[in-house]
Amino acid sequence: MITKKLTSKIALITGASSGIGEAIAYRLVEENYRLVVCARRQEKLNKLTETLREKNSKILSLKVDLRQEAEIMNMFNTIRDKWGGVDVLINNAGLGHKEPLMIGETEAWREMLEVNVLALCICTREAIKDMSDRNEGHIIHISSMSGHRVPLYSGVYAASKYAVRALTEGLRQELREANKNIKISSISPGFVETEFAEKYNNNKEKAQELYSRFPVLQPQDIANAVYYILSQPDYVQIHDILLRPTQQKS
Repeated sequence: MITKKLTSKIALITGASSGIGEAIAYRLVEENYRLVVCARRQEKLNKLTETLREKNSKILSLKVDLRQEAEIMNMFNTIRDKWGGVDVLINNAGLGHKEPLMIGETEAWREMLEVNVLALCICTREAIKDMSDRNEGHIIHISSMSGHRVPLYSGVYAASKYAVRALTEGLRQELREANKNIKISSISPGFVETEFAEKYNNNKEKAQELYSRFPVLQPQDIANAVYYILSQPDYVQIHDILLRPTQQKS
């Protein structure tokens, strides 16, 4: 199989302080990427950065609230000032709330849409500016199986992930129309053992029960999928990877 060795590229990972984002950071640092890791939680971000720098000194750590466009713009300007822009964007940041359509809280809906959809769009737009200057690049959205089916009480969360699915294809078409040498891919995981279930259900015991029903995916599994996508030759663009635990029914 033809593969390309990835060295010294600049990858931005959003939501990198835990879970899937953290695992992606560890996976890519092994491949000699220069990493930009961003998240809202400064303490966790500091701990991650300290560990990553033991493996690779080329790490830039930025505290960013993705609901604030000004903070996103400051992040990209900082990256450009220090390293000239990004080669790879991993739109990993995302969240879910169990807020049904009939009785859900508006603020919870708003947060999901702002982080899962709008922030992803803004980061993508800014990354493409950098990638256009280089005439190459790759954007990967970390989506969800909820972008392919709608779980009960998850209408707004699923809508945000269906949006990511549409944005992936929409951007692919725009990039081809503009003849840009930039790739767009998506990864849609099923159950992954992270903080997601606890926050979604607002219940630690419920999350533990959910993850104990059968062997679920681990963050490293998603990180390996990210690297699989990035390691393809230039003429191969993987559009969407759907990953489920073997025993997951939906």
